Amino acid sequence: MPSESAQARGDGAPDSAQRLRDLASLRRVRDRIDRDYAQPLNVEALARGVNVSAGHLSRQFKAAYGESPYSYLMTRRIERAMALLRRGDLTVTEVCFAVGCSSLGTFSTRFTELVGTAPSRYREQMAHASAGIASCVEKQVTRPVRNREAPPPRLHLA
Repeated sequence: MPSESAQARGDGAPDSAQRLRDLASLRRVRDRIDRDYAQPLNVEALARGVNVSAGHLSRQFKAAYGESPYSYLMTRRIERAMALLRRGDLTVTEVCFAVGCSSLGTFSTRFTELVGTAPSRYREQMAHASAGIASCVEKQVTRPVRNREAPPPRLHLA
């Protein structure tokens, strides 16, 4: 998000004050995703919230956080879905809609990509597997892996 003065000079390098404003805008977008993940959000609406184009927001967000705003949103939704599925009292469809997804197919595909197993299988495996584990440890151990960096960690219960 180069400043107008940097664009006018043609050097494309924003001054430090503008860079801080840009980073603050990106943090607001990330915070909104974290807070409103279950609401209908899309990149266009997020971009409007910080007065930039969707393409510009996507490029800047990816440069700052290593993934697109959509990918970050889906990761938040999948993290919450994992917690709901571990409880075992909701169906996969109920969880899908509870975390803000409108398509069960897209939810299942993205869940499988991030977690390595289908949501229904995850629900079956994890419903009782984490009993007795502190929630802070459970959250860290079961966190989905972004961008297919490495296989997800497995719970080893004795």
